[in-house]
Amino acid sequence: MTVTIAIAGKGGTGKTTLAGLLIKLLKEEGRGPILAIDADPASNLNTVLGLPLERTVGDIREDTSDKAREGRLEPGIAKQDLLDYEINASIVESEGVDLLAMGRPEGPGCYCAANNMLRTIVDRISSAYDIVVIDNEAGLEHLSRRTTRDVDVLLLVSDPSVRGLTTAGRVVDLIDELKTQVGAHYLIINRATGPVTPELERTVRERGLNLFATFSSDETIARLDAEGKPVVEAPLDNEVYEGLRPLVDRILPRTRKEALSAGHR
Repeated sequence: MTVTIAIAGKGGTGKTTLAGLLIKLLKEEGRGPILAIDADPASNLNTVLGLPLERTVGDIREDTSDKAREGRLEPGIAKQDLLDYEINASIVESEGVDLLAMGRPEGPGCYCAANNMLRTIVDRISSAYDIVVIDNEAGLEHLSRRTTRDVDVLLLVSDPSVRGLTTAGRVVDLIDELKTQVGAHYLIINRATGPVTPELERTVRERGLNLFATFSSDETIARLDAEGKPVVEAPLDNEVYEGLRPLVDRILPRTRKEALSAGHR
């Protein structure tokens, strides 16, 4: 059964960095295979993971729609079959982790039929993986547009500001409005420069957020970002990387057999 983890937060909070470190941790623990879905056109999850990227689902949708309008589709090939082939070919494969980038959002034209096909195809692809990690835009409206998958765990990432926490709270408010069902949700306050202030604690309570962890600014990760290097090159003893381990153990508890096996390594 596939476990789907979605990550959301406003820009500049380190959301994509945390997504990359979470994927690295899942891979190192042998929890997979993993499909990473980059659903934020501005996130560049591929650079965080150190993977190449040539085409996105958005590119394929636009190209196919253009060909259909211009009569350039090959005769005898169904549109859904063509989309299926192109999307599968666009998946970036690596050891333990594959990447699918959604790319630019839906254009101004009517792509209803194409988008319904895309949802079906992405859902089918995702079902072949044990874990799906989706790096989202700040809001989650597009989840109901681009995929029909339920979300088992939603991670909300915020900086240590009332504005950031308010944005996270709005995402929680959206959950009831989404067609996509969302299970548990947890808050991570990232890039903190000190303890959580009373004002922030009050905002967390008022917005109905479940604070799981607070991570301080990390020099190693900041350096990798500044140098344009993949964040997954951070050492295994990195504090942020290790700080995600209790979260993984909570949302993906090991079986007794797995736990005993890990203890004998």
